[in-house]
Amino acid sequence: MACRNGCCCSSGPVNEDNARFLLLALFIVVYLLCGAAVFSALEQPKEREAKERWTQRFEHFSQKYNLSKKDLKNFLRKYEEANVAGIRVDTIRPRWDFSGAFYFVGTVVSTIGETEKHI
Repeated sequence: MACRNGCCCSSGPVNEDNARFLLLALFIVVYLLCGAAVFSALEQPKEREAKERWTQRFEHFSQKYNLSKKDLKNFLRKYEEANVAGIRVDTIRPRWDFSGAFYFVGTVVSTIGETEKHI
């Protein structure tokens, strides 16, 4: 490290490199906090509105078809599990037929080199 103004600062606990690193870390943390605040301010009201609409639909459906809320919630949980597993109500073709599997394998093979470069 180069000495500046006739003083070599590398012997102290906070040298120039450490100070730059700490300043960069502080900048990143402040940037992330500001981004989180903006994103939260923009998205949280929409999320509340969507949840309120869903609650109203849930109540209406439960009353209209005379279903207990507990049974309806259990059914919806099972539906979510099936959806996560790839099962869909209106499916045109199976998700893991030969062409779907071929697409998946092609995606994996084409990204292997990129992953190895970053490791």
